[in-house]
Amino acid sequence: MLNTKITLTGDLGSGKSTVSRILCERTGFEYISTGQVQRKLARELGLDTLEMNRRADTDPTIDERIDGIFVALGHDPNGYVIDSRMAWFFLPESFKVYLKTDVQVAVQRILSDPERNSEQYFSAEEAAQKILARKASENARFLAKYGADCSDLNNFDLVIDTAERSQAVVADLIFEGWKAKYKGEPFARFW
Repeated sequence: MLNTKITLTGDLGSGKSTVSRILCERTGFEYISTGQVQRKLARELGLDTLEMNRRADTDPTIDERIDGIFVALGHDPNGYVIDSRMAWFFLPESFKVYLKTDVQVAVQRILSDPERNSEQYFSAEEAAQKILARKASENARFLAKYGADCSDLNNFDLVIDTAERSQAVVADLIFEGWKAKYKGEPFARFW
């Protein structure tokens, strides 16, 4: 039987949200996004996402609010595609996917995404600096708080570089890898 949780994490701007939505269409699973939760919380707090992540270094309630959603999913029999930095850790039986991309590709994707209105940048250079700072802040916090090393790609069932691949191709690779893993068939882990 196929596992009913597919967790996606990875670099900012790697296409997790779009790929997740394509996977939901293919699987019939529900979509859950930490990015949406974080951006909504950042707006409520009157902060940008980088500042909220920095504040989370000293305010544990921020991570607790976000993380609690995923802990509860472990007991839910329904199918989910989960776009989250830490869902792979909270749902260890899920099919864990890491999406990578070059920071300049990420900058262009983020700057052209109208849904990311809490992530305003004055230049592509500033965006790249803030993206890298946000990733470093999150990785350090998750390693210190949970002992979860998000940068260790061995934690994931599948790793895909999305810089030169369409979102549909990435979704196909994930779908095929997911099916293969739970059928006990071999599949390539790194793309």
